[in-house]
Amino acid sequence: MTQEYTPPKVWTWEAESGGTFASINRPVSGPTHDKDLPVGKHPLQLYSLATPNGQKVTIMLEELLALGHKGAEYDAWLINIGEGDQFSSGFVDVNPNSKIPALFDTKSLTRVFESGSILFYLAEKFGEFLPTDVERRTECMNWLFWLQGAAPYLGGGFGHFYAYAPTKQEYPINRFAMEVKRQLDVLDKHLEDNEYLAGDTYTIADMVTWPWYGRLVQGEAYNAGEFLSVHEYDHVLRWEKQVSARPAVQRGQMVNRTSGPLEGQLHERHDASDFDTKTQDKLQG
Repeated sequence: MTQEYTPPKVWTWEAESGGTFASINRPVSGPTHDKDLPVGKHPLQLYSLATPNGQKVTIMLEELLALGHKGAEYDAWLINIGEGDQFSSGFVDVNPNSKIPALFDTKSLTRVFESGSILFYLAEKFGEFLPTDVERRTECMNWLFWLQGAAPYLGGGFGHFYAYAPTKQEYPINRFAMEVKRQLDVLDKHLEDNEYLAGDTYTIADMVTWPWYGRLVQGEAYNAGEFLSVHEYDHVLRWEKQVSARPAVQRGQMVNRTSGPLEGQLHERHDASDFDTKTQDKLQG
């Protein structure tokens, strides 16, 4: 039985808390070291890692390119969060919150941080994947904000205590497993009557949600598919297969990826040809 923890009257940061990400956790913001960010040749400079939040943006960019928007060409630079790259002075200038992904538009000199904000910015900039009439646009934004509020329960809540915490504890795992399954039920019931999250059209709402809940029902997230009985959510599974079949989604999830099969890892992306020539299986082969 786990010994009960009695909080002190005043919390102080005296030691690492343990767990997978303990070495980079700290209770203050700002840079830990000086380092400028690299800048490539394209208007859009992305600094990221292929976590679910990072994949949202690369999927969106690849979808825009698939539609022929040449202005959506981008350089994707790898930010290794395990090594603290997100705390460099250059990265903090683009995102003071030190979280990936972060985007800098060299044409308009605009910094964009928070993945939902980046997708909204790109949708507005290129006029794609965001309905223009107020009712359908609002439904799309409903689900985008739903995901931005829901995903921390999946990642920082369930994922942390189930997969990353130094010890397994029944209460937090049960608490967040219950919430994740409730969220899956919300999605499943909605997708029973809707082809995509915002209705019959694929939008940024699907792009932000698929890397989290699509991967979860694939059984890829936290090795928790059996534990959460993801096979029960038929309509989420249908939607996941429909989204994952899109070529732009398949490309987008490869960018800045550093885990999994080598042929699926494209650490940096500076040109469309990189998918054919610079994946890790070719660079290491």
